[in-house]
Amino acid sequence: MAHENPFGFDDYFPSMMQRLGAEGFMRELCNGFCLLMDVSIGLITYESLKRNTMNLGLNDLRDDELICMLAEGDLDGDGALNQMEFCILMFRLSPGLIDGSKHYMDDLGLLDFQP
Repeated sequence: MAHENPFGFDDYFPSMMQRLGAEGFMRELCNGFCLLMDVSIGLITYESLKRNTMNLGLNDLRDDELICMLAEGDLDGDGALNQMEFCILMFRLSPGLIDGSKHYMDDLGLLDFQP
């Protein structure tokens, strides 16, 4: 099944999952979360996302795009992303992982997750 990629990025997650295994892949996702989060509260906020994407050289992201990114993953409605919300969002944005997501999510114990 083909999935449209609204953000226009190359999807390397399936090859990373294959190479690193489920646990290694989740460690890398958690490292990505740590790069973007506000260390004082342990969440990705608009401010931390804006600051850290600029630090990573992603200066061309507009404020409305950052807000949409947060809203897309914010399952509990608090306006920020916790680590679990971030990881779920990354899975949802990967067409390759979506195709094999039931298998991957079962390996990671995420099938029964309820926010």
